[in-house]
Amino acid sequence: MDPIADMLTRIRNAQAVGHQTINIPFSVLKSKLAQILVKENFIIDFKKMKRFKQKFLRICLKYNDQNAPAISGLKRISKPGRRIYKKAPEIRKVKGGYGLAIISTPKGLMTDREARKEKTGGEVICEIW
Repeated sequence: MDPIADMLTRIRNAQAVGHQTINIPFSVLKSKLAQILVKENFIIDFKKMKRFKQKFLRICLKYNDQNAPAISGLKRISKPGRRIYKKAPEIRKVKGGYGLAIISTPKGLMTDREARKEKTGGEVICEIW
């Protein structure tokens, strides 16, 4: 099973029914992904929590004034069965610059804009718009 795809699906499903918060099993990669989502204003906040020796992330989802979710689309690009790597010049803008791609680089997780600025490529984890 793919834990990143599971995280994205949980976010997509929770926003479809209007939940304010969701719980996702903890991993460092998911925590870094959530940090980027907070920094880019797609979610409000997240917290690492623990219940009965089980660690999880509690993510507070963001909605606008009309109760429409801040994230209108999530797409897993690189999958465990087929990894997708891009060099810095090959990284394209998502939705004409309105969305973002999250890239796993040797310098850590970063957005497509940061990767192009740093001139570093890597594995394209997902696209969010």
